Amino acid sequence: MAEKIVLAYSGGLDTSVAAHWLRDQRGYEVYCLTIDLGNLGDLEGIRERGEQAGAAQVDIVDAKQDFLRYFVFPALQAGVVYEGRYPLATALGRPLIAKLLVDKAREVGATAVAHGCTGKGNDQVRLDIGVQTLAPDLTIVGTTREHSVSRDEALAYAAQHGISVRQSQESPYSTDENLWGRSVEAGVLEDPWVEPPADVFLWTKPLDETPARPAEVEIRFQEGIPVALDGVEMGPVDLVQRLSDLGGEHGIGRIDMVENRLVGIKSREIYEAPAAVILLEAHSALESLTLTKPQTRFKHLVAQEYADLVYNGLWFSSHHRDLSQYVVSTQRHVTGDVRVRLWHGNATVIGRRADRSLYSQALATYNKEGDLFDQSHAQGFIRLHGLQAQVQAQTQMLTEAGDLLKLAAPEG
Repeated sequence: MAEKIVLAYSGGLDTSVAAHWLRDQRGYEVYCLTIDLGNLGDLEGIRERGEQAGAAQVDIVDAKQDFLRYFVFPALQAGVVYEGRYPLATALGRPLIAKLLVDKAREVGATAVAHGCTGKGNDQVRLDIGVQTLAPDLTIVGTTREHSVSRDEALAYAAQHGISVRQSQESPYSTDENLWGRSVEAGVLEDPWVEPPADVFLWTKPLDETPARPAEVEIRFQEGIPVALDGVEMGPVDLVQRLSDLGGEHGIGRIDMVENRLVGIKSREIYEAPAAVILLEAHSALESLTLTKPQTRFKHLVAQEYADLVYNGLWFSSHHRDLSQYVVSTQRHVTGDVRVRLWHGNATVIGRRADRSLYSQALATYNKEGDLFDQSHAQGFIRLHGLQAQVQAQTQMLTEAGDLLKLAAPEG
Protein backbone atom coordinates (compact mmCIF):
# COMPACT_ATOMS: atom_id res chain seq x y z
CA MET A 1 0.00 0.00 0.00
CA ALA A 2 1.42 3.36 -1.07
CA GLU A 3 2.46 5.91 1.53
CA LYS A 4 0.41 9.09 1.56
CA ILE A 5 1.81 12.56 1.05
CA VAL A 6 0.14 15.96 1.32
CA LEU A 7 1.26 18.50 -1.28
CA ALA A 8 0.89 22.24 -0.81
CA TYR A 9 -0.83 22.80 -4.13
CA SER A 10 -1.20 26.15 -5.92
CA GLY A 11 -2.76 24.75 -9.05
CA GLY A 12 -0.01 26.17 -11.24
CA LEU A 13 2.30 24.38 -13.63
CA ASP A 14 5.04 23.52 -11.14
CA THR A 15 2.87 21.98 -8.43
CA SER A 16 0.68 20.19 -10.98
CA VAL A 17 3.78 18.53 -12.43
CA ALA A 18 4.98 17.87 -8.87
CA ALA A 19 1.71 16.10 -7.99
CA HIS A 20 2.09 13.72 -10.93
CA TRP A 21 5.82 13.24 -10.29
CA LEU A 22 5.24 12.36 -6.64
CA ARG A 23 2.76 9.71 -7.67
CA ASP A 24 4.49 8.41 -10.79
CA GLN A 25 8.16 8.60 -9.78
CA ARG A 26 8.08 8.48 -5.98
CA GLY A 27 5.14 6.11 -5.57
CA TYR A 28 3.12 8.28 -3.18
CA GLU A 29 -0.65 8.52 -2.93
CA VAL A 30 -0.94 12.28 -3.35
CA TYR A 31 -3.34 14.54 -1.49
CA CYS A 32 -3.34 18.08 -2.86
CA LEU A 33 -4.10 20.84 -0.38
CA THR A 34 -4.85 24.32 -1.69
CA ILE A 35 -5.04 27.04 0.95
CA ASP A 36 -6.94 30.17 0.00
CA LEU A 37 -5.40 33.19 1.74
CA GLY A 38 -7.11 35.57 -0.67
CA ASN A 39 -6.83 36.44 -4.38
CA LEU A 40 -6.42 32.79 -5.31
CA GLY A 41 -8.47 32.95 -8.49
CA ASP A 42 -9.79 29.95 -10.41
CA LEU A 43 -10.68 27.47 -7.66
CA GLU A 44 -12.48 25.02 -9.93
CA GLY A 45 -9.59 25.08 -12.38
CA ILE A 46 -7.23 24.30 -9.52
CA ARG A 47 -9.31 21.29 -8.51
CA GLU A 48 -9.49 20.07 -12.11
CA ARG A 49 -5.74 20.30 -12.65
CA GLY A 50 -5.06 18.43 -9.43
CA GLU A 51 -7.33 15.61 -10.51
CA GLN A 52 -5.69 15.53 -13.95
CA ALA A 53 -2.31 15.20 -12.22
CA GLY A 54 -3.56 12.05 -10.51
CA ALA A 55 -4.18 13.30 -6.98
CA ALA A 56 -6.23 10.99 -4.81
CA GLN A 57 -7.93 14.07 -3.37
CA VAL A 58 -7.88 17.83 -3.94
CA ASP A 59 -8.97 19.94 -0.97
CA ILE A 60 -9.40 23.71 -1.06
CA VAL A 61 -9.44 25.36 2.35
CA ASP A 62 -10.74 28.91 2.85
CA ALA A 63 -8.26 30.24 5.42
CA LYS A 64 -8.70 33.97 4.81
CA GLN A 65 -10.29 34.73 8.18
CA ASP A 66 -7.70 32.77 10.14
CA PHE A 67 -4.89 34.32 8.11
CA LEU A 68 -5.94 37.84 9.03
CA ARG A 69 -7.01 37.13 12.60
CA TYR A 70 -4.10 35.00 13.80
CA PHE A 71 -1.21 36.14 11.60
CA VAL A 72 -1.74 39.49 9.84
CA PHE A 73 -3.44 41.47 12.59
CA PRO A 74 -0.96 40.44 15.31
CA ALA A 75 1.80 41.57 12.94
CA LEU A 76 -0.07 44.84 12.36
CA GLN A 77 -0.31 45.39 16.13
CA ALA A 78 3.44 44.86 16.32
CA GLY A 79 4.12 47.25 13.43
CA VAL A 80 6.05 44.54 11.61
CA VAL A 81 7.90 45.65 8.47
CA TYR A 82 11.01 43.80 7.23
CA GLU A 83 14.02 46.02 6.55
CA GLY A 84 11.84 49.10 6.88
CA ARG A 85 9.64 48.40 3.84
CA TYR A 86 8.24 44.90 3.31
CA PRO A 87 4.97 44.18 5.20
CA LEU A 88 5.73 40.43 5.07
CA ALA A 89 2.57 39.31 3.26
CA THR A 90 4.05 36.10 1.85
CA ALA A 91 6.08 35.34 4.97
CA LEU A 92 3.02 35.66 7.23
CA GLY A 93 1.10 33.12 5.16
CA ARG A 94 3.69 30.35 5.37
CA PRO A 95 3.28 29.29 9.03
CA LEU A 96 -0.47 28.91 8.48
CA ILE A 97 0.15 26.80 5.38
CA ALA A 98 2.60 24.64 7.36
CA LYS A 99 0.05 24.16 10.13
CA LEU A 100 -2.71 23.17 7.70
CA LEU A 101 -0.38 20.77 5.88
CA VAL A 102 0.28 19.03 9.19
CA ASP A 103 -3.43 18.97 10.04
CA LYS A 104 -4.24 17.36 6.71
CA ALA A 105 -1.42 14.84 7.07
CA ARG A 106 -2.82 13.75 10.42
CA GLU A 107 -6.33 13.54 8.99
CA VAL A 108 -5.44 11.24 6.08
CA GLY A 109 -2.61 9.35 7.78
CA ALA A 110 0.16 10.72 5.59
CA THR A 111 3.80 10.11 6.39
CA ALA A 112 5.10 13.08 4.40
CA VAL A 113 4.31 16.57 3.15
CA ALA A 114 5.62 18.33 0.04
CA HIS A 115 6.00 21.81 -1.39
CA GLY A 116 7.37 23.33 -4.57
CA CYS A 117 9.62 26.04 -3.10
CA THR A 118 12.92 26.72 -4.80
CA GLY A 119 16.23 25.91 -3.16
CA LYS A 120 17.37 29.54 -3.06
CA GLY A 121 14.23 31.12 -1.62
CA ASN A 122 12.97 31.90 1.87
CA ASP A 123 9.71 29.97 1.67
CA GLN A 124 11.38 26.56 1.80
CA VAL A 125 12.84 27.56 5.16
CA ARG A 126 9.53 28.83 6.51
CA LEU A 127 7.56 25.75 5.48
CA ASP A 128 10.24 23.23 6.45
CA ILE A 129 10.75 24.75 9.89
CA GLY A 130 7.01 25.06 10.46
CA VAL A 131 6.41 21.42 9.64
CA GLN A 132 9.51 20.24 11.52
CA THR A 133 8.39 22.13 14.61
CA LEU A 134 4.78 20.94 14.59
CA ALA A 135 5.35 17.38 13.33
CA PRO A 136 9.00 16.24 13.41
CA ASP A 137 7.96 12.72 12.37
CA LEU A 138 6.79 13.83 8.91
CA THR A 139 9.12 13.59 5.93
CA ILE A 140 9.42 16.81 3.91
CA VAL A 141 9.81 16.59 0.14
CA GLY A 142 10.90 19.73 -1.68
CA THR A 143 9.87 18.85 -5.22
CA THR A 144 11.68 21.73 -6.92
CA ARG A 145 14.84 21.21 -4.88
CA GLU A 146 14.86 17.49 -5.67
CA HIS A 147 13.47 17.53 -9.20
CA SER A 148 14.53 20.74 -10.88
CA VAL A 149 13.16 21.10 -14.39
CA SER A 150 13.07 23.99 -16.84
CA ARG A 151 9.85 25.74 -17.83
CA ASP A 152 9.85 24.05 -21.23
CA GLU A 153 10.43 20.64 -19.66
CA ALA A 154 7.57 21.20 -17.24
CA LEU A 155 5.22 22.23 -20.05
CA ALA A 156 6.20 19.18 -22.08
CA TYR A 157 5.69 16.92 -19.06
CA ALA A 158 2.23 18.40 -18.44
CA ALA A 159 1.23 17.96 -22.07
CA GLN A 160 2.51 14.37 -22.13
CA HIS A 161 0.43 13.43 -19.09
CA GLY A 162 -2.73 15.35 -19.96
CA ILE A 163 -2.39 18.09 -17.36
CA SER A 164 -3.88 21.38 -18.50
CA VAL A 165 -2.05 24.55 -17.50
CA ARG A 166 -3.25 28.10 -17.10
CA GLN A 167 -0.80 29.43 -19.64
CA SER A 168 1.31 27.92 -22.33
CA GLN A 169 3.73 30.82 -22.65
CA GLU A 170 6.41 31.44 -20.10
CA SER A 171 5.55 34.15 -17.59
CA PRO A 172 8.51 36.47 -17.03
CA TYR A 173 7.76 36.78 -13.31
CA SER A 174 7.32 34.66 -10.22
CA THR A 175 4.40 35.90 -8.11
CA ASP A 176 2.60 35.18 -4.87
CA GLU A 177 -0.63 36.78 -3.69
CA ASN A 178 -2.81 36.90 -0.61
CA LEU A 179 -5.05 39.45 1.09
CA TRP A 180 -2.16 41.31 2.69
CA GLY A 181 -0.05 41.77 -0.44
CA ARG A 182 1.39 40.61 -3.71
CA SER A 183 5.05 39.80 -4.40
CA VAL A 184 6.78 39.77 -7.79
CA GLU A 185 10.30 38.71 -8.69
CA ALA A 186 12.46 37.26 -11.50
CA GLY A 187 12.60 38.23 -15.18
CA VAL A 188 13.93 41.71 -15.90
CA LEU A 189 13.45 42.56 -12.23
CA GLU A 190 16.63 40.65 -11.42
CA ASP A 191 18.55 43.73 -12.63
CA PRO A 192 18.06 46.32 -9.86
CA TRP A 193 18.94 49.12 -12.31
CA VAL A 194 15.94 48.37 -14.52
CA GLU A 195 12.73 50.24 -13.79
CA PRO A 196 9.84 47.79 -13.17
CA PRO A 197 7.78 47.44 -16.36
CA ALA A 198 4.14 48.44 -16.20
CA ASP A 199 2.94 44.84 -16.47
CA VAL A 200 4.54 44.02 -13.10
CA PHE A 201 1.74 45.83 -11.28
CA LEU A 202 -1.79 44.44 -11.14
CA TRP A 203 -3.27 45.93 -7.97
CA THR A 204 -2.07 49.53 -8.09
CA LYS A 205 -2.55 52.22 -10.72
CA PRO A 206 0.34 54.31 -12.01
CA LEU A 207 0.27 57.86 -10.66
CA ASP A 208 -0.77 59.39 -13.98
CA GLU A 209 -3.91 57.24 -13.96
CA THR A 210 -4.96 57.84 -10.36
CA PRO A 211 -7.99 60.04 -9.57
CA ALA A 212 -7.54 63.79 -9.73
CA ARG A 213 -9.22 64.23 -6.35
CA PRO A 214 -8.15 62.52 -3.13
CA ALA A 215 -10.24 60.08 -1.15
CA GLU A 216 -10.52 60.02 2.62
CA VAL A 217 -11.21 57.02 4.81
CA GLU A 218 -11.78 56.83 8.55
CA ILE A 219 -10.48 53.67 10.20
CA ARG A 220 -11.64 52.52 13.62
CA PHE A 221 -9.25 50.41 15.73
CA GLN A 222 -10.09 48.34 18.78
CA GLU A 223 -6.98 47.45 20.81
CA GLY A 224 -4.85 47.82 17.69
CA ILE A 225 -7.15 45.80 15.42
CA PRO A 226 -9.07 47.54 12.58
CA VAL A 227 -12.79 46.94 13.00
CA ALA A 228 -14.64 49.59 10.94
CA LEU A 229 -14.35 51.89 7.93
CA ASP A 230 -16.18 55.21 7.81
CA GLY A 231 -18.28 54.23 10.79
CA VAL A 232 -19.39 50.89 9.36
CA GLU A 233 -18.25 47.78 11.22
CA MET A 234 -16.70 45.22 8.88
CA GLY A 235 -15.22 41.75 9.14
CA PRO A 236 -11.46 41.37 8.60
CA VAL A 237 -11.66 40.05 5.02
CA ASP A 238 -14.06 42.72 3.76
CA LEU A 239 -12.18 45.50 5.53
CA VAL A 240 -8.77 44.56 4.16
CA GLN A 241 -10.11 43.94 0.66
CA ARG A 242 -11.89 47.31 0.65
CA LEU A 243 -8.71 49.15 1.65
CA SER A 244 -6.71 47.17 -0.89
CA ASP A 245 -9.06 48.17 -3.70
CA LEU A 246 -9.29 51.79 -2.58
CA GLY A 247 -5.57 52.16 -2.05
CA GLY A 248 -4.75 50.51 -5.36
CA GLU A 249 -7.06 52.93 -7.14
CA HIS A 250 -4.91 55.77 -5.79
CA GLY A 251 -1.57 54.10 -6.57
CA ILE A 252 -0.74 53.32 -2.94
CA GLY A 253 1.33 50.34 -1.87
CA ARG A 254 4.05 49.94 -4.50
CA ILE A 255 7.35 48.81 -2.98
CA ASP A 256 10.56 48.29 -4.96
CA MET A 257 13.43 47.06 -2.79
CA VAL A 258 16.56 44.96 -2.63
CA GLU A 259 16.24 42.77 0.44
CA ASN A 260 18.54 40.40 2.28
CA ARG A 261 17.24 36.86 2.01
CA LEU A 262 17.75 34.39 4.81
CA VAL A 263 19.78 32.08 2.57
CA GLY A 264 22.47 34.75 2.20
CA ILE A 265 21.73 36.44 -1.12
CA LYS A 266 20.30 39.81 -2.00
CA SER A 267 17.11 39.80 -4.04
CA ARG A 268 15.29 42.56 -5.88
CA GLU A 269 11.59 42.33 -4.97
CA ILE A 270 8.48 44.20 -6.05
CA TYR A 271 5.53 44.29 -3.68
CA GLU A 272 2.02 45.64 -3.92
CA ALA A 273 0.41 46.05 -0.51
CA PRO A 274 -2.16 48.89 -0.49
CA ALA A 275 -4.11 47.75 2.58
CA ALA A 276 -0.96 46.98 4.54
CA VAL A 277 0.60 50.39 3.83
CA ILE A 278 -2.59 52.23 4.81
CA LEU A 279 -3.24 50.25 7.98
CA LEU A 280 0.35 50.34 9.19
CA GLU A 281 0.43 54.12 8.75
CA ALA A 282 -2.91 54.57 10.52
CA HIS A 283 -2.01 52.21 13.35
CA SER A 284 1.26 54.02 13.99
CA ALA A 285 -0.59 57.34 14.13
CA LEU A 286 -3.00 56.02 16.74
CA GLU A 287 -0.11 54.66 18.82
CA SER A 288 1.43 58.15 18.82
CA LEU A 289 -1.53 59.21 20.99
CA THR A 290 -1.65 56.19 23.27
CA LEU A 291 1.92 55.02 23.96
CA THR A 292 4.49 56.83 26.06
CA LYS A 293 7.90 57.77 24.66
CA PRO A 294 9.73 54.77 26.22
CA GLN A 295 6.96 52.41 25.12
CA THR A 296 7.19 53.70 21.57
CA ARG A 297 10.97 53.43 21.41
CA PHE A 298 11.14 49.95 22.88
CA LYS A 299 8.28 48.76 20.70
CA HIS A 300 10.26 49.81 17.62
CA LEU A 301 13.03 47.45 18.74
CA VAL A 302 10.49 44.68 19.31
CA ALA A 303 8.98 45.30 15.87
CA GLN A 304 12.35 44.83 14.18
CA GLU A 305 13.00 41.61 16.09
CA TYR A 306 9.46 40.43 15.34
CA ALA A 307 9.89 41.17 11.62
CA ASP A 308 13.15 39.20 11.45
CA LEU A 309 11.52 36.31 13.26
CA VAL A 310 8.60 36.18 10.81
CA TYR A 311 10.86 36.57 7.79
CA ASN A 312 13.17 33.82 9.04
CA GLY A 313 10.36 31.30 9.54
CA LEU A 314 10.39 31.10 13.35
CA TRP A 315 6.70 31.78 13.97
CA PHE A 316 6.25 28.63 16.03
CA SER A 317 8.81 29.52 18.69
CA SER A 318 8.81 30.60 22.32
CA HIS A 319 10.64 33.76 21.27
CA HIS A 320 7.67 34.71 19.10
CA ARG A 321 5.25 33.96 21.90
CA ASP A 322 7.21 36.16 24.30
CA LEU A 323 7.39 39.06 21.85
CA SER A 324 3.71 38.79 20.99
CA GLN A 325 2.72 38.96 24.67
CA TYR A 326 4.57 42.24 25.00
CA VAL A 327 2.90 43.57 21.85
CA VAL A 328 -0.58 42.60 23.06
CA SER A 329 0.09 44.42 26.32
CA THR A 330 1.01 47.61 24.44
CA GLN A 331 -2.27 47.53 22.55
CA ARG A 332 -4.59 47.76 25.58
CA HIS A 333 -5.39 51.40 24.90
CA VAL A 334 -4.81 51.57 21.13
CA THR A 335 -8.49 52.19 20.49
CA GLY A 336 -9.73 55.09 18.43
CA ASP A 337 -10.12 56.52 14.94
CA VAL A 338 -7.69 57.62 12.26
CA ARG A 339 -8.54 59.63 9.17
CA VAL A 340 -6.33 58.95 6.16
CA ARG A 341 -6.13 60.83 2.85
CA LEU A 342 -5.36 58.66 -0.18
CA TRP A 343 -3.92 60.52 -3.13
CA HIS A 344 -1.28 60.06 -5.82
CA GLY A 345 0.47 57.12 -4.19
CA ASN A 346 0.45 58.51 -0.65
CA ALA A 347 -1.50 57.48 2.44
CA THR A 348 -1.36 60.56 4.68
CA VAL A 349 -2.81 60.66 8.16
CA ILE A 350 -4.79 63.90 8.53
CA GLY A 351 -6.57 63.21 11.81
CA ARG A 352 -6.41 60.90 14.79
CA ARG A 353 -8.28 60.53 18.08
CA ALA A 354 -8.10 57.93 20.83
CA ASP A 355 -10.54 56.91 23.54
CA ARG A 356 -7.76 57.08 26.13
CA SER A 357 -5.37 59.52 24.52
CA LEU A 358 -2.26 60.74 26.30
CA TYR A 359 -2.37 63.91 24.26
CA SER A 360 -3.61 66.89 26.27
CA GLN A 361 -4.51 70.03 24.37
CA ALA A 362 -4.51 71.91 27.65
CA LEU A 363 -0.83 71.05 28.10
CA ALA A 364 0.19 71.48 24.48
CA THR A 365 -1.60 74.75 23.68
CA TYR A 366 0.25 78.06 23.25
CA ASN A 367 -2.90 80.02 24.02
CA LYS A 368 -3.10 81.57 27.50
CA GLU A 369 -6.70 80.56 27.94
CA GLY A 370 -6.96 77.00 29.19
CA ASP A 371 -3.16 76.49 29.36
CA LEU A 372 -2.30 74.14 32.23
CA PHE A 373 1.45 74.00 31.59
CA ASP A 374 3.43 76.05 34.12
CA GLN A 375 6.36 77.38 32.09
CA SER A 376 8.15 78.59 35.21
CA HIS A 377 9.09 74.95 35.94
CA ALA A 378 11.11 74.67 32.73
CA GLN A 379 14.27 76.40 33.97
CA GLY A 380 14.76 74.03 36.88
CA PHE A 381 14.00 71.02 34.70
CA ILE A 382 16.62 72.11 32.16
CA ARG A 383 19.30 72.57 34.82
CA LEU A 384 18.71 69.09 36.25
CA HIS A 385 18.43 67.48 32.82
CA GLY A 386 21.76 68.92 31.69
CA LEU A 387 23.56 68.55 35.01
CA GLN A 388 25.51 65.37 34.24
CA ALA A 389 26.70 66.72 30.87
CA GLN A 390 27.76 69.97 32.57
CA VAL A 391 29.73 68.20 35.30
CA GLN A 392 31.49 65.89 32.86
CA ALA A 393 32.39 68.73 30.51
CA GLN A 394 33.88 70.84 33.30
CA THR A 395 35.87 68.04 34.92
CA GLN A 396 36.99 66.07 31.86
CA MET A 397 36.17 67.23 28.35
CA LEU A 398 37.00 70.93 28.58
CA THR A 399 40.35 70.16 30.15
CA GLU A 400 41.24 67.85 27.24
CA ALA A 401 40.15 70.06 24.35
CA GLY A 402 42.28 73.05 23.54
CA ASP A 403 39.80 74.02 20.85
CA LEU A 404 36.11 74.02 21.82
CA LEU A 405 35.20 73.14 18.22
CA LYS A 406 36.76 69.72 18.78
CA LEU A 407 34.03 68.96 21.32
CA ALA A 408 31.46 69.17 18.58
CA ALA A 409 33.48 67.38 15.91
CA PRO A 410 36.35 65.40 17.44
CA GLU A 411 39.02 64.19 15.09
CA GLY A 412 38.76 60.54 14.14
